[in-house]
Amino acid sequence: MNSTVFFSTFGIIFLAELGDKTQLTAMALATRYPWKKIFIGIAAAFALLNVGAVLVGKVLFAFLPIFWIKIVSAALFLFFGVTTLRAAGNDDDEEEAEEKRFSARGPIAKSFTMILLAELGDKTQLVTTSLAAQHESPFAVFTGSTLALWTVSLIGIFIGRQLTRHVPLSYIHRAAGCLFLLFGAALLYQTFFPRF
Repeated sequence: MNSTVFFSTFGIIFLAELGDKTQLTAMALATRYPWKKIFIGIAAAFALLNVGAVLVGKVLFAFLPIFWIKIVSAALFLFFGVTTLRAAGNDDDEEEAEEKRFSARGPIAKSFTMILLAELGDKTQLVTTSLAAQHESPFAVFTGSTLALWTVSLIGIFIGRQLTRHVPLSYIHRAAGCLFLLFGAALLYQTFFPRF
């Protein structure tokens, strides 16, 4: 396994998901149900989503030139950076509404379904797809992304409520947005100026 790809994927996905609706959903569910059951559902949903993301990324890698994959990946990072920064001041109770929609299910099924629907096509899944398309190490991308999402979920369950008491979510979202812009700019630079 390529450790550089693993750690870079882990870092990008971890920071992108920190303070996101998935972490808040995990936090909300953990106030009502045993944390182990919540985590089983969340972990299974993320594993399934990342298998799909990596498979799509590898198909793109097989059919598209790496130059265009990097351009699209950089554009995605820049887009998510801008949208994350724009949404930083507009945190709402979207995850609460989703939780109410699935209130009749058991904790494992509820957490699995909520995370699956919330993350399907979300920025972290698209970034995982993009990273899988850029690197010839799909297992490293899958492992890094999945462990990052699991870690963020556990933080949401155990520490998230305390963190949001001291650090406003808008600050966390702004930091993630800036990092997305930085990664996008760095990828564009690397694509157009590979020798520097």
